[in-house]
Amino acid sequence: MRITVVGLGYVGAVSGACLAESGHDIILVDVNPIKVEQLNSGISPISELGLDELVRANVGRGRLAATDDMIWAMKQADAVLICVGTPTGRNGDVHLDDVLAVAGQIGRALAQRPDWCLVLVTSTVPPGTVEQQVVPVLERESGKRSVDDFGIAFSPEFLREGSAIADFTTLSKTVIGAEDGRSATTAESIFRPFTADVQHTSIRVAEMAKFADNAWHALKVAFTNEVGRICDGMGIDSQEVMRIFRADLRLNVSPAYLTPGFAFGGSCLPKDLRTLTYRARALGVSVPVLESILPSNHGHLQLAISKIQATGRKRVALLGLAFKCGTDDLRESPALELAECLLGKGYSVAIHDEYLSLAKLVGANRDYLLRVLPHVASLLNDDLRQVLDGADIVVVAQRNPRYSNVVDLAGDRPVLDLTGVARPLRATALYDGLTW
Repeated sequence: MRITVVGLGYVGAVSGACLAESGHDIILVDVNPIKVEQLNSGISPISELGLDELVRANVGRGRLAATDDMIWAMKQADAVLICVGTPTGRNGDVHLDDVLAVAGQIGRALAQRPDWCLVLVTSTVPPGTVEQQVVPVLERESGKRSVDDFGIAFSPEFLREGSAIADFTTLSKTVIGAEDGRSATTAESIFRPFTADVQHTSIRVAEMAKFADNAWHALKVAFTNEVGRICDGMGIDSQEVMRIFRADLRLNVSPAYLTPGFAFGGSCLPKDLRTLTYRARALGVSVPVLESILPSNHGHLQLAISKIQATGRKRVALLGLAFKCGTDDLRESPALELAECLLGKGYSVAIHDEYLSLAKLVGANRDYLLRVLPHVASLLNDDLRQVLDGADIVVVAQRNPRYSNVVDLAGDRPVLDLTGVARPLRATALYDGLTW
Protein backbone atom coordinates (compact mmCIF):
# COMPACT_ATOMS: atom_id res chain seq x y z
CA MET A 1 0.00 0.00 0.00
CA ARG A 2 0.94 3.67 -0.33
CA ILE A 3 0.66 5.14 3.14
CA THR A 4 1.20 8.65 4.49
CA VAL A 5 2.21 8.88 8.16
CA VAL A 6 1.80 12.28 9.82
CA GLY A 7 4.17 12.97 12.72
CA LEU A 8 7.86 12.16 13.04
CA GLY A 9 7.83 11.50 16.77
CA TYR A 10 8.31 8.08 18.37
CA VAL A 11 5.10 6.48 17.08
CA GLY A 12 5.29 8.00 13.61
CA ALA A 13 8.96 7.28 13.02
CA VAL A 14 8.76 3.69 14.28
CA SER A 15 5.48 2.98 12.48
CA GLY A 16 6.74 4.45 9.21
CA ALA A 17 10.01 2.51 9.27
CA CYS A 18 8.37 -0.79 10.23
CA LEU A 19 5.63 -0.42 7.63
CA ALA A 20 8.24 0.36 4.98
CA GLU A 21 10.25 -2.69 6.03
CA SER A 22 7.14 -4.83 5.51
CA GLY A 23 6.82 -3.66 1.89
CA HIS A 24 4.54 -0.61 2.07
CA ASP A 25 5.58 2.66 0.42
CA ILE A 26 5.70 5.29 3.17
CA ILE A 27 5.81 9.08 3.13
CA LEU A 28 6.26 10.72 6.52
CA VAL A 29 4.98 14.26 7.07
CA ASP A 30 6.30 16.64 9.74
CA VAL A 31 6.49 20.41 10.19
CA ASN A 32 10.03 20.20 11.61
CA PRO A 33 12.47 20.68 8.69
CA ILE A 34 15.37 19.20 10.69
CA LYS A 35 13.52 15.92 11.21
CA VAL A 36 12.50 15.81 7.55
CA GLU A 37 16.07 16.41 6.40
CA GLN A 38 17.45 13.82 8.82
CA LEU A 39 15.09 11.10 7.66
CA ASN A 40 15.67 11.79 3.97
CA SER A 41 19.40 11.46 4.71
CA GLY A 42 18.77 8.00 6.15
CA ILE A 43 19.09 9.10 9.78
CA SER A 44 16.43 8.45 12.40
CA PRO A 45 15.26 11.71 14.03
CA ILE A 46 14.76 9.89 17.35
CA SER A 47 16.80 7.46 19.41
CA GLU A 48 15.24 4.00 19.45
CA LEU A 49 17.02 0.66 19.40
CA GLY A 50 17.33 -0.65 15.83
CA LEU A 51 15.54 2.29 14.22
CA ASP A 52 18.60 3.82 12.53
CA GLU A 53 19.17 0.62 10.58
CA LEU A 54 15.54 0.37 9.46
CA VAL A 55 15.42 4.01 8.36
CA ARG A 56 18.71 3.81 6.47
CA ALA A 57 17.75 0.59 4.68
CA ASN A 58 14.30 1.71 3.59
CA VAL A 59 15.32 5.20 2.52
CA GLY A 60 17.94 3.45 0.39
CA ARG A 61 15.29 1.18 -1.11
CA GLY A 62 13.09 4.15 -1.95
CA ARG A 63 10.27 2.93 0.28
CA LEU A 64 10.61 5.64 2.95
CA ALA A 65 10.75 9.42 2.56
CA ALA A 66 9.72 12.55 4.46
CA THR A 67 8.22 15.90 3.53
CA ASP A 68 6.46 18.90 5.04
CA ASP A 69 3.98 19.07 2.10
CA MET A 70 0.72 17.34 3.10
CA ILE A 71 -0.95 17.89 -0.30
CA TRP A 72 1.92 16.20 -2.14
CA ALA A 73 2.19 13.39 0.41
CA MET A 74 -1.48 12.48 0.04
CA LYS A 75 -1.85 12.69 -3.72
CA GLN A 76 -1.80 8.92 -4.23
CA ALA A 77 -2.03 7.60 -0.68
CA ASP A 78 -4.33 4.64 0.04
CA ALA A 79 -4.32 5.59 3.72
CA VAL A 80 -3.05 8.33 6.02
CA LEU A 81 -2.07 7.68 9.64
CA ILE A 82 -2.31 10.46 12.24
CA CYS A 83 0.54 9.92 14.72
CA VAL A 84 1.01 13.37 16.26
CA GLY A 85 1.38 14.00 19.98
CA THR A 86 -1.46 14.63 22.43
CA PRO A 87 0.19 16.24 25.48
CA THR A 88 -1.55 17.21 28.71
CA GLY A 89 -3.20 20.63 28.81
CA ARG A 90 -3.07 23.01 31.78
CA ASN A 91 -6.22 21.60 33.34
CA GLY A 92 -5.00 18.00 33.12
CA ASP A 93 -7.09 17.10 30.08
CA VAL A 94 -5.50 16.04 26.82
CA HIS A 95 -4.35 18.73 24.37
CA LEU A 96 -5.91 17.97 20.95
CA ASP A 97 -4.85 21.05 18.98
CA ASP A 98 -2.20 19.21 16.94
CA VAL A 99 -4.54 16.34 16.06
CA LEU A 100 -7.27 18.70 14.91
CA ALA A 101 -4.80 20.89 13.00
CA VAL A 102 -3.54 17.82 11.15
CA ALA A 103 -7.14 16.71 10.49
CA GLY A 104 -7.72 20.10 8.85
CA GLN A 105 -4.67 19.67 6.63
CA ILE A 106 -5.75 16.17 5.65
CA GLY A 107 -9.25 17.44 4.89
CA ARG A 108 -7.88 20.07 2.53
CA ALA A 109 -5.76 17.42 0.83
CA LEU A 110 -8.79 15.14 0.47
CA ALA A 111 -10.66 17.98 -1.25
CA GLN A 112 -8.12 17.85 -4.10
CA ARG A 113 -8.45 14.17 -4.88
CA PRO A 114 -11.44 12.34 -6.38
CA ASP A 115 -10.86 8.89 -4.93
CA TRP A 116 -11.51 7.26 -1.54
CA CYS A 117 -8.79 7.24 1.12
CA LEU A 118 -8.66 5.91 4.68
CA VAL A 119 -7.89 8.27 7.56
CA LEU A 120 -6.55 6.16 10.44
CA VAL A 121 -5.99 7.85 13.80
CA THR A 122 -3.38 6.26 16.07
CA SER A 123 -2.72 9.24 18.37
CA THR A 124 -4.04 8.57 21.88
CA VAL A 125 -7.31 10.49 22.19
CA PRO A 126 -10.25 10.25 24.65
CA PRO A 127 -13.34 8.25 23.62
CA GLY A 128 -15.55 10.23 21.27
CA THR A 129 -12.74 12.38 19.87
CA VAL A 130 -12.61 10.80 16.41
CA GLU A 131 -16.35 10.86 15.77
CA GLN A 132 -17.17 14.14 17.53
CA GLN A 133 -14.14 16.26 16.65
CA VAL A 134 -11.88 14.72 14.00
CA VAL A 135 -14.61 13.68 11.54
CA PRO A 136 -16.39 17.09 11.58
CA VAL A 137 -13.07 18.82 10.80
CA LEU A 138 -12.32 16.39 7.96
CA GLU A 139 -15.80 16.83 6.48
CA ARG A 140 -15.73 20.63 6.79
CA GLU A 141 -12.32 21.05 5.19
CA SER A 142 -12.80 18.45 2.45
CA GLY A 143 -16.42 19.13 1.58
CA LYS A 144 -16.91 15.36 1.61
CA ARG A 145 -18.74 12.81 3.72
CA SER A 146 -17.05 10.21 5.88
CA VAL A 147 -17.60 6.54 4.97
CA ASP A 148 -18.95 7.46 1.50
CA ASP A 149 -16.07 9.67 0.32
CA PHE A 150 -13.29 8.76 2.74
CA GLY A 151 -12.80 6.14 5.42
CA ILE A 152 -12.28 6.73 9.13
CA ALA A 153 -10.87 4.36 11.74
CA PHE A 154 -8.93 4.33 14.99
CA SER A 155 -6.15 1.91 15.93
CA PRO A 156 -4.30 2.45 19.21
CA GLU A 157 -0.56 1.80 19.31
CA PHE A 158 0.90 -0.39 22.04
CA LEU A 159 4.59 0.44 21.70
CA ARG A 160 7.10 0.63 24.54
CA GLU A 161 10.01 2.98 24.05
CA GLY A 162 13.25 1.03 23.95
CA SER A 163 11.53 -2.02 22.42
CA ALA A 164 9.14 -0.31 19.99
CA ILE A 165 10.36 -2.07 16.85
CA ALA A 166 9.96 -5.52 18.39
CA ASP A 167 6.54 -4.48 19.72
CA PHE A 168 5.42 -3.29 16.28
CA THR A 169 6.71 -6.26 14.31
CA THR A 170 5.41 -8.86 16.78
CA LEU A 171 2.15 -7.24 17.81
CA SER A 172 0.63 -8.58 21.03
CA LYS A 173 -2.74 -7.36 19.82
CA THR A 174 -4.10 -5.27 16.99
CA VAL A 175 -7.26 -3.28 17.70
CA ILE A 176 -9.15 -1.57 14.91
CA GLY A 177 -12.17 0.59 15.59
CA ALA A 178 -14.34 1.38 12.58
CA GLU A 179 -18.01 1.84 11.81
CA ASP A 180 -17.99 0.50 8.23
CA GLY A 181 -16.56 -2.56 6.56
CA ARG A 182 -14.36 -0.86 3.98
CA SER A 183 -12.53 1.22 6.59
CA ALA A 184 -12.05 -1.83 8.82
CA THR A 185 -10.74 -3.98 5.97
CA THR A 186 -8.36 -1.31 4.70
CA ALA A 187 -7.01 -0.67 8.18
CA GLU A 188 -6.49 -4.39 8.73
CA SER A 189 -4.51 -4.70 5.49
CA ILE A 190 -1.99 -2.13 6.81
CA PHE A 191 -1.07 -4.39 9.73
CA ARG A 192 -1.51 -7.73 7.96
CA PRO A 193 2.26 -8.30 7.50
CA PHE A 194 2.62 -8.35 11.29
CA THR A 195 -0.42 -10.24 12.57
CA ALA A 196 -3.45 -12.21 11.50
CA ASP A 197 -5.16 -11.72 14.85
CA VAL A 198 -7.10 -8.45 14.63
CA GLN A 199 -9.74 -7.37 17.12
CA HIS A 200 -12.45 -5.35 15.38
CA THR A 201 -14.62 -3.07 17.48
CA SER A 202 -16.24 0.36 17.52
CA ILE A 203 -14.14 3.52 17.36
CA ARG A 204 -15.07 4.56 20.90
CA VAL A 205 -14.13 1.15 22.36
CA ALA A 206 -10.79 1.25 20.53
CA GLU A 207 -10.10 4.75 21.86
CA MET A 208 -10.84 3.63 25.41
CA ALA A 209 -8.73 0.47 25.10
CA LYS A 210 -5.50 2.48 25.07
CA PHE A 211 -6.46 4.43 28.20
CA ALA A 212 -7.40 1.20 29.99
CA ASP A 213 -4.02 -0.32 29.11
CA ASN A 214 -1.94 2.65 30.22
CA ALA A 215 -3.93 3.19 33.41
CA TRP A 216 -3.35 -0.49 34.27
CA HIS A 217 0.37 -0.33 33.54
CA ALA A 218 0.73 2.79 35.66
CA LEU A 219 -1.29 1.15 38.45
CA LYS A 220 0.98 -1.92 38.39
CA VAL A 221 4.07 0.24 38.82
CA ALA A 222 2.52 2.30 41.64
CA PHE A 223 1.14 -0.79 43.39
CA THR A 224 4.46 -2.62 43.25
CA ASN A 225 6.41 0.39 44.48
CA GLU A 226 3.99 0.86 47.40
CA VAL A 227 4.54 -2.78 48.33
CA GLY A 228 8.24 -2.01 48.13
CA ARG A 229 7.92 0.93 50.52
CA ILE A 230 5.99 -1.19 53.04
CA CYS A 231 8.59 -3.95 52.76
CA ASP A 232 11.39 -1.45 53.21
CA GLY A 233 9.84 -0.23 56.44
CA MET A 234 9.64 -3.81 57.74
CA GLY A 235 13.10 -4.90 56.65
CA ILE A 236 11.73 -7.22 53.97
CA ASP A 237 13.27 -7.74 50.51
CA SER A 238 10.55 -6.37 48.23
CA GLN A 239 12.05 -7.82 45.05
CA GLU A 240 11.87 -11.28 46.58
CA VAL A 241 8.25 -10.65 47.62
CA MET A 242 7.32 -9.56 44.10
CA ARG A 243 9.26 -12.43 42.52
CA ILE A 244 6.89 -14.77 44.35
CA PHE A 245 3.92 -12.59 43.40
CA ARG A 246 4.87 -12.73 39.70
CA ALA A 247 5.06 -16.53 39.77
CA ASP A 248 1.24 -16.67 39.76
CA LEU A 249 0.54 -16.12 36.07
CA ARG A 250 -3.03 -17.36 36.40
CA LEU A 251 -4.34 -14.69 38.80
CA ASN A 252 -1.63 -12.03 38.85
CA VAL A 253 -1.83 -11.62 35.07
CA SER A 254 1.71 -10.90 33.88
CA PRO A 255 5.22 -10.10 35.08
CA ALA A 256 5.34 -6.89 33.05
CA TYR A 257 5.89 -3.78 35.19
CA LEU A 258 5.90 -5.87 38.35
CA THR A 259 9.46 -5.34 39.55
CA PRO A 260 9.95 -2.75 42.30
CA GLY A 261 12.03 0.12 41.01
CA PHE A 262 11.93 3.84 40.45
CA ALA A 263 8.93 6.04 39.65
CA PHE A 264 7.32 5.75 36.22
CA GLY A 265 7.49 8.54 33.66
CA GLY A 266 7.51 9.06 29.90
CA SER A 267 5.05 10.42 27.38
CA CYS A 268 2.13 8.03 28.00
CA LEU A 269 1.38 6.88 31.53
CA PRO A 270 1.30 10.25 33.39
CA LYS A 271 -0.47 12.02 30.53
CA ASP A 272 -3.15 9.40 30.00
CA LEU A 273 -3.83 9.07 33.73
CA ARG A 274 -4.39 12.82 33.99
CA THR A 275 -6.71 12.79 31.00
CA LEU A 276 -8.68 9.79 32.26
CA THR A 277 -9.17 11.22 35.77
CA TYR A 278 -10.12 14.63 34.35
CA ARG A 279 -12.77 13.04 32.18
CA ALA A 280 -14.03 11.00 35.13
CA ARG A 281 -14.39 14.14 37.24
CA ALA A 282 -16.24 15.86 34.41
CA LEU A 283 -18.67 12.91 34.38
CA GLY A 284 -19.04 12.93 38.16
CA VAL A 285 -17.46 9.46 38.37
CA SER A 286 -15.40 8.67 41.47
CA VAL A 287 -12.02 7.07 40.68
CA PRO A 288 -10.01 7.33 43.92
CA VAL A 289 -7.56 4.57 43.01
CA LEU A 290 -6.68 6.11 39.65
CA GLU A 291 -6.40 9.56 41.22
CA SER A 292 -4.02 8.21 43.85
CA ILE A 293 -1.50 6.77 41.37
CA LEU A 294 0.34 9.96 40.41
CA PRO A 295 0.70 11.13 44.05
CA SER A 296 1.93 7.63 44.94
CA ASN A 297 4.40 7.81 42.06
CA HIS A 298 5.66 11.18 43.31
CA GLY A 299 6.06 9.65 46.77
CA HIS A 300 8.55 7.19 45.29
CA LEU A 301 10.62 10.09 43.99
CA GLN A 302 10.57 11.68 47.45
CA LEU A 303 11.75 8.39 48.95
CA ALA A 304 14.78 8.42 46.66
CA ILE A 305 15.61 11.98 47.71
CA SER A 306 15.31 11.13 51.39
CA LYS A 307 17.62 8.12 50.99
CA ILE A 308 20.24 10.28 49.29
CA GLN A 309 19.93 12.90 52.04
CA ALA A 310 20.36 10.23 54.72
CA THR A 311 23.84 9.36 53.41
CA GLY A 312 25.13 12.87 54.05
CA ARG A 313 26.93 12.78 50.68
CA LYS A 314 26.72 15.87 48.46
CA ARG A 315 28.42 14.95 45.17
CA VAL A 316 26.07 12.72 43.16
CA ALA A 317 26.82 10.64 40.07
CA LEU A 318 23.40 10.15 38.46
CA LEU A 319 23.36 7.25 35.99
CA GLY A 320 20.51 7.60 33.52
CA LEU A 321 18.41 10.67 32.76
CA ALA A 322 15.85 9.61 30.14
CA PHE A 323 12.81 7.89 31.61
CA LYS A 324 13.87 4.54 30.15
CA CYS A 325 17.01 2.84 28.86
CA GLY A 326 17.38 2.78 25.07
CA THR A 327 15.58 6.08 24.46
CA ASP A 328 16.36 9.79 24.60
CA ASP A 329 12.85 10.72 25.77
CA LEU A 330 12.96 13.13 28.72
CA ARG A 331 9.24 13.85 28.96
CA GLU A 332 8.19 13.51 32.61
CA SER A 333 11.33 11.52 33.38
CA PRO A 334 11.58 10.90 37.15
CA ALA A 335 15.38 10.92 36.83
CA LEU A 336 15.25 14.42 35.38
CA GLU A 337 12.99 15.56 38.21
CA LEU A 338 15.35 13.92 40.71
CA ALA A 339 18.30 15.82 39.24
CA GLU A 340 16.38 19.09 39.42
CA CYS A 341 15.42 18.50 43.06
CA LEU A 342 18.97 17.64 44.07
CA LEU A 343 20.36 20.73 42.37
CA GLY A 344 17.76 22.84 44.12
CA LYS A 345 18.90 21.42 47.46
CA GLY A 346 22.52 22.35 46.81
CA TYR A 347 23.86 19.01 45.60
CA SER A 348 26.56 18.69 42.97
CA VAL A 349 25.28 16.43 40.18
CA ALA A 350 27.10 14.78 37.26
CA ILE A 351 25.00 12.78 34.81
CA HIS A 352 25.73 9.88 32.45
CA ASP A 353 23.24 8.57 29.89
CA GLU A 354 24.64 6.72 26.89
CA TYR A 355 21.54 7.34 24.76
CA LEU A 356 21.30 11.04 25.49
CA SER A 357 23.29 13.76 23.78
CA LEU A 358 22.15 17.39 23.64
CA ALA A 359 23.80 17.80 20.24
CA LYS A 360 21.59 15.06 18.75
CA LEU A 361 18.28 16.09 20.31
CA VAL A 362 15.64 17.76 18.12
CA GLY A 363 11.99 18.66 18.43
CA ALA A 364 9.98 18.07 21.58
CA ASN A 365 12.77 16.32 23.51
CA ARG A 366 15.21 19.20 23.01
CA ASP A 367 12.53 21.79 23.83
CA TYR A 368 11.55 19.88 26.98
CA LEU A 369 15.14 19.55 28.18
CA LEU A 370 15.97 23.22 27.66
CA ARG A 371 12.71 24.37 29.25
CA VAL A 372 12.68 22.13 32.32
CA LEU A 373 16.39 21.98 33.13
CA PRO A 374 18.22 24.39 30.82
CA HIS A 375 21.64 23.91 32.45
CA VAL A 376 21.55 20.12 32.19
CA ALA A 377 23.92 20.23 29.20
CA SER A 378 26.77 21.18 31.53
CA LEU A 379 25.96 18.17 33.74
CA LEU A 380 25.93 15.52 31.01
CA ASN A 381 29.14 13.60 30.38
CA ASP A 382 29.61 10.70 27.94
CA ASP A 383 32.52 9.34 30.00
CA LEU A 384 31.14 7.08 32.74
CA ARG A 385 34.48 6.93 34.54
CA GLN A 386 34.70 10.72 34.79
CA VAL A 387 31.16 10.93 36.16
CA LEU A 388 31.98 8.35 38.84
CA ASP A 389 35.37 9.84 39.73
CA GLY A 390 33.91 13.18 40.78
CA ALA A 391 31.21 11.73 43.04
CA ASP A 392 30.95 10.56 46.62
CA ILE A 393 27.63 8.71 46.03
CA VAL A 394 26.37 6.88 42.94
CA VAL A 395 22.65 6.84 42.11
CA VAL A 396 21.47 4.41 39.42
CA ALA A 397 18.24 5.84 37.99
CA GLN A 398 17.92 3.80 34.79
CA ARG A 399 17.71 0.05 34.15
CA ASN A 400 20.65 0.03 31.74
CA PRO A 401 22.65 -3.26 31.70
CA ARG A 402 25.79 -1.16 31.38
CA TYR A 403 25.32 -0.15 35.03
CA SER A 404 25.09 -3.74 36.30
CA ASN A 405 28.67 -3.71 37.65
CA VAL A 406 28.61 -0.17 39.02
CA VAL A 407 29.16 -1.41 42.61
CA ASP A 408 32.61 -2.63 41.54
CA LEU A 409 33.30 0.58 39.62
CA ALA A 410 32.25 2.76 42.54
CA GLY A 411 34.95 1.41 44.83
CA ASP A 412 34.43 2.64 48.40
CA ARG A 413 31.52 4.94 47.54
CA PRO A 414 27.91 4.00 48.37
CA VAL A 415 25.56 3.04 45.54
CA LEU A 416 21.82 3.75 45.70
CA ASP A 417 20.12 1.61 43.08
CA LEU A 418 16.65 2.84 42.10
CA THR A 419 16.06 0.10 39.51
CA GLY A 420 17.64 -3.17 40.69
CA VAL A 421 19.98 -3.42 37.69
CA ALA A 422 23.12 -2.95 39.82
CA ARG A 423 22.18 -5.43 42.53
CA PRO A 424 25.34 -7.44 43.37
CA LEU A 425 25.35 -11.22 43.72
CA ARG A 426 26.59 -10.89 47.29
CA ALA A 427 25.32 -8.38 49.82
CA THR A 428 27.58 -5.43 50.56
CA ALA A 429 27.16 -2.51 52.96
CA LEU A 430 27.95 -0.09 50.14
CA TYR A 431 24.90 -1.14 48.10
CA ASP A 432 21.36 -0.01 48.90
CA GLY A 433 18.26 -0.70 46.84
CA LEU A 434 15.44 1.81 46.85
CA THR A 435 13.03 -0.60 48.54
CA TRP A 436 15.02 -3.83 48.76
